[in-house]
Amino acid sequence: MGILDGKVAIVTGASSGIGRAAALLFAREGAKVVVTARRAAELDALAAEIGGHGGEAVVLAGDIADESLARALAETAVARFGGLDIALNNAGQLGEMAAAHDISLAGWRETVEVNLTSAFACAKYQLPAMLLRGGGSIIFTSTFVGHVLGFPGMAAYAAGKAGLVGLARVVAAEYGAQGIRANAMLVGGTDTPMGRAAAPTPEAYAFVESLHALKRIAAPEEIARAALFLASDASSFVTGAAVPVDGGVSINRA
Repeated sequence: MGILDGKVAIVTGASSGIGRAAALLFAREGAKVVVTARRAAELDALAAEIGGHGGEAVVLAGDIADESLARALAETAVARFGGLDIALNNAGQLGEMAAAHDISLAGWRETVEVNLTSAFACAKYQLPAMLLRGGGSIIFTSTFVGHVLGFPGMAAYAAGKAGLVGLARVVAAEYGAQGIRANAMLVGGTDTPMGRAAAPTPEAYAFVESLHALKRIAAPEEIARAALFLASDASSFVTGAAVPVDGGVSINRA
């Protein structure tokens, strides 16, 4: 028996990193999953791995910034699995990195579109599906960047990801009485393709490690376990929270 038995979940950004680890974990815990990212081959491999462990997964590859994909994800969850209980809105990108006055407006818009607007679009279609089930859990993958620390060169990324905290809190307030919870994870440095791109040299990687009280970078599976907590009934009284899953970045000063 898994703690997500009978549940249906959507995971965005599922082709690698945190999204992939979460999709695998949710499926192992009994959820049927709908997964999306741009890379179809990687999603197909993920679905095959889930199927090999006795789980069920449906793949919808596409650009998360396309509203039609957000709609299709929710519709697929309902049509294929009978409803929607959990959504991990995890897709994101670093986007254009430069000093604030050097970031192009196009680069700003693209980064905020992927990191914030796409998560709103997904939630827009997830919420009605969850209301039909009498409740659910929406989780947004945010970050400590911009919330705890301001990293030079990351204005667009930080602004978009910080916006997810406000979005989660409003959704929690609006839909709590109807059984829907919404939370944001403030994720610390994690060993993912995006994390490695943000710290591409040994020196940069060591610096990011040093920011954490644990003095190391997380494995994606560690973040996935926090997402599992927020997805499950174990967190039934947790909503509207910005949950640090950051290895102690928020409290470390040495």
